[in-house]
Amino acid sequence: MISGMDIIDKILGRGVEEIIEREHLEMRLRSGDKLRIKLGIDPTAPDLHLGHTVVLRKLRQFQEAGHKAIFIIGDHTAKIGDPSGRNELRPQLTEEQIKKNMRNYLKEAAKVIDIKKAEVKYNSEWYDKKDIAFLLELASKFTVARVLERDDFQKRIKEDRDIGMPEILYPLLQGYDSVEVKADVELGGTDQKFNLLMGRKVQKRYGFAEQDVMMTPLVEGLDGVRKMSKSLGNYIGLSEKPEDMFGKIMSIPDDLMVKYFLLLTDVSEEEIQRLRQDLLQPALASRPPKEWKEKLSLEIVRMYHGEKEAQKAKENFERVFSKGQLPEEMKEFKVDGIMTIVNVLQGSGMVASASEVKRLIEQKAIEVDGKIVNDWGVNVEIGSVVKIGSHRFLKIK
Repeated sequence: MISGMDIIDKILGRGVEEIIEREHLEMRLRSGDKLRIKLGIDPTAPDLHLGHTVVLRKLRQFQEAGHKAIFIIGDHTAKIGDPSGRNELRPQLTEEQIKKNMRNYLKEAAKVIDIKKAEVKYNSEWYDKKDIAFLLELASKFTVARVLERDDFQKRIKEDRDIGMPEILYPLLQGYDSVEVKADVELGGTDQKFNLLMGRKVQKRYGFAEQDVMMTPLVEGLDGVRKMSKSLGNYIGLSEKPEDMFGKIMSIPDDLMVKYFLLLTDVSEEEIQRLRQDLLQPALASRPPKEWKEKLSLEIVRMYHGEKEAQKAKENFERVFSKGQLPEEMKEFKVDGIMTIVNVLQGSGMVASASEVKRLIEQKAIEVDGKIVNDWGVNVEIGSVVKIGSHRFLKIK
């Protein structure tokens, strides 16, 4: 069992990029005060992915130390869309899209945090009761010049790209959430820094003590370059089948393994240091990269699907990739006659867009019945098996 002192060191250490008012936060943690820890996630896409778990795991650590987790689903702010890290206007979501997106959020968050002990809020609970007078009052406490200081807005201004008026309001509304839930600490990724600091300012303007801010690192997706994101197609979803999750993790670049072990698992830092050494000195390695990656895949699949399913996923991976056999279970897609590879992959939901299919074909990442597809106009017949990348299969019926 972790002692009180050890859990505080864990909260402040592993998986933390920056803390604003670190000394103040540490003092409060060691004082025995029970703090209200806020984490908000906007349902701008269906399902949570491993990138979300970095900050969710930190929220769980606060829970283990006896603090109150405040989990906000931003169903109202999702209508605007967070401009953080974006170089163009975000398409506005309808209420139906938002409701559909957040359908599984609590179930998936419960894989990481103790959802029964958390205080779950939807920010529509207060914003649906507000009127234009409230918005004017909130906006009057800040200047447009101050909001436009954020890096992503400055980049858009230099590139002569539009900034929507709702986007300017977004950080104020996220900040006001902290007033409503009386947050002592707010968690978020490093890309959220402007919004998190705005929460402190909004609290101060309304006469509340300023929250401390804890930022966690961002996790790169399967491409090893860009932040994990459903819209970029480089994500690993929490609700994915064990074999798909295992296969995706096995496909990450070797140099991402240290970060994934550090942020996404509870493997000891001593063992992670051995991995670092093995990657730096492969001739003296205690185990090859493939074995380390199998360990990583097992660890993560076990966390979300259990030991039995993790082992089955490993066996499936070995059967498909080491022995060249087809997986026992494949997603099926029924066609009416003959369809092009683009229509099949889009229609089955395996790939989001025609441009993504063409990109995969250019990368020679699509096979039909074992043959690489070089032409995006290729037809796919009933009975064929399509392989996408190194770990996804589709049976045509």
